[in-house]
This record gives sequence, structure tokens and C-alpha cells, in this order.
Amino acid sequence: MIRPSDTSAWRPSAARSVRPWGVAVVLGLTLSACGSPRAPATPPVPTAPAAAIEQTLSIDARAPSHAFPHFWEQTFGSGHAILALRESYRLDLRTVKQATGLASIRFHGILDDEVGLYDPGRRTHVPGQAPVAPLDASIYNFSYVDQIYDGLLEQGVRPYVELSFMPRKLAAVPDAAHPFWYHPNPTPPKDYAQWDDMIRALAQHLIARYGMNEVSHWKFEVWNEPNLDFWQGLPKQSSYFQLYDHTAQALKSASPRLQVGGPATAAAAWVSEFLAHTHRAGVPVDFVSTHVYANDSVRDVLGTDERIPREQMVCRAVAKVHAQIQRSAYPDLPLILSEFNASFANEPNITDSDYMGPWLANTIRLCDGLTESMAYWAFSDVFEEQGVVRTPFYGGFGLIAADHIDKPVMNAFRLLHKLGDRRIPLESDSALATTLAPGSVALALWDYAGPSGTGPNYLPPRQPAGASRLFHLLIRNVSSNDVDIWRVDDDHGNVLKAFDAMGRPAGDLTRDQVKRLQAAALLPAPEHAWLNQGRLDVTVPAHGLAVLIIGEAAHTALAHTAPAHTADAHAAFADSPPAHSAPFAIARSVSIAQGSPAPL
Repeated sequence: MIRPSDTSAWRPSAARSVRPWGVAVVLGLTLSACGSPRAPATPPVPTAPAAAIEQTLSIDARAPSHAFPHFWEQTFGSGHAILALRESYRLDLRTVKQATGLASIRFHGILDDEVGLYDPGRRTHVPGQAPVAPLDASIYNFSYVDQIYDGLLEQGVRPYVELSFMPRKLAAVPDAAHPFWYHPNPTPPKDYAQWDDMIRALAQHLIARYGMNEVSHWKFEVWNEPNLDFWQGLPKQSSYFQLYDHTAQALKSASPRLQVGGPATAAAAWVSEFLAHTHRAGVPVDFVSTHVYANDSVRDVLGTDERIPREQMVCRAVAKVHAQIQRSAYPDLPLILSEFNASFANEPNITDSDYMGPWLANTIRLCDGLTESMAYWAFSDVFEEQGVVRTPFYGGFGLIAADHIDKPVMNAFRLLHKLGDRRIPLESDSALATTLAPGSVALALWDYAGPSGTGPNYLPPRQPAGASRLFHLLIRNVSSNDVDIWRVDDDHGNVLKAFDAMGRPAGDLTRDQVKRLQAAALLPAPEHAWLNQGRLDVTVPAHGLAVLIIGEAAHTALAHTAPAHTADAHAAFADSPPAHSAPFAIARSVSIAQGSPAPL
């Protein structure tokens, strides 16, 4: 395996061998979210448009179905903890909360010095005077921790507590620094007794402030990706297990009701070894967490030389870990994929583009039943791993670009939120069928095609990404013939097209450009159609995602809308935000000739 071994020395130049680093061109850096040089993207060669791919689907609203919890939209990732104090972060959080089933947020660095939790021997410094000991001699300061968590809870979002990184006054190597822009300390504690005391004090404080009944719902995850350069303990694996043991026991000493888990590894690594260790050592574990990205190395994730396409990689990894848990001493432990995305690097043709709609829908289709929760990395490009963002579209990981501009993937999450909570089996790799109220169906259709480019350099699409897909639908036992069709594709909810038309301006945008892009990003109104003797034809272009609401539920589709999420619009519903929403839109109708399916 290329992954750093349990016995290897930590080397900054090789620490990211699991994932090569992308090149963050927009920031003028040579680093990305995760490690080494990448080859430049190759421009696509124009070809003649291919004939549409046809597929027939028969869906019965009364067919047997199985539970379909929205596991892909319960938890989202974000940058580091201190960002949660920013108004821009909180505005984006509100937008995602309105549009999805967001229940919890995970971020790095709640223990970092910038949060100020651990500060023994502190002194106050007044200019012109000698430093003095303050009246409050406590080594812990929970002020920013409280403000960060209060801000989440006020929006109905719980913390998913990643316990990282090391306070420098507690670090074995105080001057060690991870290459992220904010330079967290990746070393073990110099004294595990002091670490245990800090973790216990944090847990006791959270219980006292928020109540045991609330905090018992939170997940406490030990560290982040210890198999990469985020953890400098040696030997790498066994030293992480030591950290986990101390942390889990300290948390449980505060209350056995607290939920603790790990190993939070990159590339779906270490899970079997981790569970074998906790069982052998008698250390508590309440959930398993790990990460995978669609461009992770197959050798690193699965230990094989197979060729696994990007649209299948995440769920192949999830299936592997799911099987490892079932074979362990804890076969019923929940699996949380606490980071996933289509790329671990800045690739604007991927994470900024409408490619993400079909990729996300297919990932949901394949991962259903294998994981309790999948945390998309990340909800917002209020983000600083590579430095301060300089332009909205550089291949950032967020659903929302800088300046509160929705990306196509944000609109894809809006569409997929409309799916019901029971799934009707379908023999299709391009569709998901679910039930809503009795007699209504929510159906996702997509046309997956590879990205228009890869790597850090954006390539404007010069042709369709592939053939369109024509779905011939036969829908039975619905309560009415009404159909609402919501779309995200090159021409719907795709702000990247407007940004390209502006000439992709470099650097800061004007306020007028920001407003124009915010408007271009809005999810359009649904098309309205009708079933004709239960039949409807729907065409979805390559990189397109469509969600159809069929039956009486289509009448209420526009009732669950809210203003676009500019700062002014946020202020309009700040006092009483609705539970779920999408931008306001005015429906437009599509006339359907009697006697033939509706071609859409």
C-alpha cells in the first residue's frame, strides 16, 4: 500500500501519499485539500452529438418499498471551527439547513489554539507593563467553544464533534505545523494525563451547558485522518489507537451516554484493525467513521489494481467497510462516512459544475442501506485550508461558493431532498423512485457522463458531455396525472455557465457581478406536465439531474419555497426560518397534446 505504514517515519514530503495534492491555482499555491502534483487537464476533442440513450421505466406507487432515510443530507463537513463565528458561514449554514435535512455539522480544530480552549500558565499583556497572571487562573476557556456551538444550535444544527488538533502547550512537538493555511499541530500530547483532563473537562462543560439529553445525541469523533499527515504519532497506527483509548475513556468518565467513535481515516483505512483493537482492549466504541473520495487510489482503498470509475468509487469503499464491520465483534455498529466528495482536490470541472448532480444521485443509489450517514465535504466555501479564497469558482468543496453563490451541487441537493422516505426498487442505474404521500411518487432521473475536464485548470465545455437520455415512463396508481419536473443541468440552476459568459473574471468580483451570479444560480421553477394514460417521456441531458413529483403532491411543490439566499433575503426570514425550502419561483406550464406521451 502507498499509505504510510504503522512503522514508517513521518515525512512531510510523503505524508499525503494516499491522495495526491491538487494545485490550487486560484490561490497561487501548490496545495489543495489533500497532497502532490497533478498532471494538467487534457482538453476534450469535439465530437458529433450522440443519439439519445432510451430507457423504459415502469413504476407502481403501490409497489413494495423499503425505508429510505436521507442519509446523504443529515451531516455536512466544513472547514475549521473558528469559521463558525463568521456571519458568512452562518448565512450559508442557514441556506443549507433550509434546503436539506441538515442535522449536524463536522469541522476540524475545536481544540486549536485559535479557539482558545487550552491555555495553562496564561499571562495578560498590557503595553508598557510586565505580563501578569490573570485573576482567572483556569487553564480552560470555553468562551469560543460556546459561541461556536451556540451558533449551530440556534439554527437547529447539532455539532458533530471532531476532537482535533493538538493545543501547542500540550503538544509533544509544539512547533510542528500541518501545511494547511491555519497550520494546526498534528502531534500527540506530551502528557496523556493532561490530555485526559482536558477532554473530560470539555465533556463535563458541554453537559453542564447544554444538558445531557442534548449532548447524548452528539457524535464525538477522535481526530481526523490519522493515517495521513494530520497525525504525527509513531508508530502511526498504534499511537493513534493510544490516543483513541485515552479519549474514549475520558469521555465516558464524564458520562457513559456520550457517543464516541473513529478511526476517521482517509481512504477507508484501518477499520478492521481499529475494531479488533477496541475489542481486545475493552475500549468503548459507539460508531465507526472513515472517509473516501471518488478519486482516491483503488490500491489505497481496496488493495487491488481494478479500474473503478469515479461514479462507483465511494460506494465500493462504503461496501468494503460495511462488510468489515459485519465481520467484526461489533456487527451492528453504525457506519458514518464523515467525509466524501467527487474529488479531494480543487477540480473546477467537477465540484463547481453540474457534473455533480448525476454523480451525487448515483452515489446515493449505490450507498443506500450500507451507511447510517454520509457527510458531504463541505457545505460552504467559507473555507481556509488552502488560504483565503480569491474567486468563487476554483474547484472548492462547498455547496455554496464565496459571496453566497449557489453551485449546481447545491441545487442538486435541493432536488434530492424532494425524494420520499421509502424507495421503490427499480432496475436502472440512472433512476431512483420513492413514495411521498399516498398516491404520489418522487422520481429522480439522471444522465451520468464523465467530467468535461479534470485537474486544477478549468476547461469550458465545448460540446455536450455525452448523449442525452430519453426516459419512457409508465406510472401506475398515482392520485392524479399532475407532474412537476425540477431540473439541474447545463441550462438549469447552473451558475458556472453565467460565470463563463462573464469571462471568468479573476480576483474579487464587483457587487453587481455577485448579484448577477446569485440570480443565475437560482433553481428555476419546475416544468408542469401531465401523465397521459400513465405515460410520460422525459429527456435528461448529459450531466443532467431531474426530479419529478407525480400525483397530488405536485400541487404543493411550490408551497415549500423561500427567498433566494442573498444576505437581504436571509434577513427577511431570520426570525422564523421555514423548515425546508428552495428559492421562490413561478411555475411555467408545458402543454401536453392528448393521446400521446409528453416529450420533455
